[in-house]
Amino acid sequence: MGGHLALRAATEGKVSPDAMILVAPMLGFRGKMPPALMHTVARAMTRVGDPRRPAWKWSEKPGEPPASRKHMLTHDDDRYEDELWWRSQRPELVMGPGSWGWVERGFASMRALAAPGVLEAMTVSTLILAATNDQLVSWPAIAAAAARLPNVELVRFGPESHHEILRETDAVRDRAMDAIDAFLAQVLDGA
Repeated sequence: MGGHLALRAATEGKVSPDAMILVAPMLGFRGKMPPALMHTVARAMTRVGDPRRPAWKWSEKPGEPPASRKHMLTHDDDRYEDELWWRSQRPELVMGPGSWGWVERGFASMRALAAPGVLEAMTVSTLILAATNDQLVSWPAIAAAAARLPNVELVRFGPESHHEILRETDAVRDRAMDAIDAFLAQVLDGA
């Protein structure tokens, strides 16, 4: 979500970075329904009940992450175990499922970025790292956004990577870090 927020801030002129690196940015949720329909459903759900209620079930065991969560995030067992260690050490930082209000606002924000002319006007040098295998954010939405950005490099990962590209296996992470290093060197050379 940080990549999404950075891109929104840059397109709205709230920040003016020399360059941006977006890793698996939230430019669309992965799903089978069209985004406009999913946004309509989320909007309705915020009106039907408390918009702060969870939009999805967290786990069969209260307080524990779902067993399938690792398989959405990374192939690397040690890096995922590190997250679980931090959860046990700093439980106040643990996030659960998003609320219906969060989902609705997420759709509204993604649709604002997708509006005609918004991405086309953004001139900041941008590197996007994304995986076609991402189970959380939409690869097609990321690829479509990249096609509209005038000064972008898109590095595509396949089934070797899940959502957390920088917390993936060494081969994936090294490729990502090499792409970041090369991008930053190119930006600095052009400055």
